[in-house]
Amino acid sequence: MNATRACTTFLFGCLLLLAGTSQAAVEVRDPYKYFFHESWNDFKDELNIARKEGKHGILIFFELDECPFCHRMKQTVLNQSDVQEYFRANFRCLDVDIEGDLEVVDFDGNPSTQKDFAFKSNRVRATPVFAFYDLDGNRVVRFTGATNNKEEFMWLGEFVLSGKYKEMNFTKYKMEKAGGNQQP
Repeated sequence: MNATRACTTFLFGCLLLLAGTSQAAVEVRDPYKYFFHESWNDFKDELNIARKEGKHGILIFFELDECPFCHRMKQTVLNQSDVQEYFRANFRCLDVDIEGDLEVVDFDGNPSTQKDFAFKSNRVRATPVFAFYDLDGNRVVRFTGATNNKEEFMWLGEFVLSGKYKEMNFTKYKMEKAGGNQQP
């Protein structure tokens, strides 16, 4: 009986150690601190900053406080350190509340509110929306909805950076990344 208890205690200890190790291996960080850049919501100025910092463009995350898919992206993808480092190295990453009344300045220098910039200028009707803009303020890629996982979100970044969006849509790109052109 004593040997059984010792073995059980040992196995339980090993499980706790493994659980702690796997938690430590995944670095989860606040997306508002480590994914999104601080901004005064002047997107024309953000273009200048992106150019000076050697970025490839701007990524705007259009979100809504009550959106479960926005929350899922922030809690499972945008909070991952490798995602944060990759996107911040290549893009100025900004967020816009589609119901927000804060003033923004669009890429042409025109003042607006967050909600008008989202709805009128970018036709955002559902969230989340990931909109990628080149260094001239032209939207080059728009992805509506949450990605399936971190890998798909990283592919979205690669899709924009590689310029593949000029040749194909993201669905075809994902199929190629996943291992070929499978027919349904």
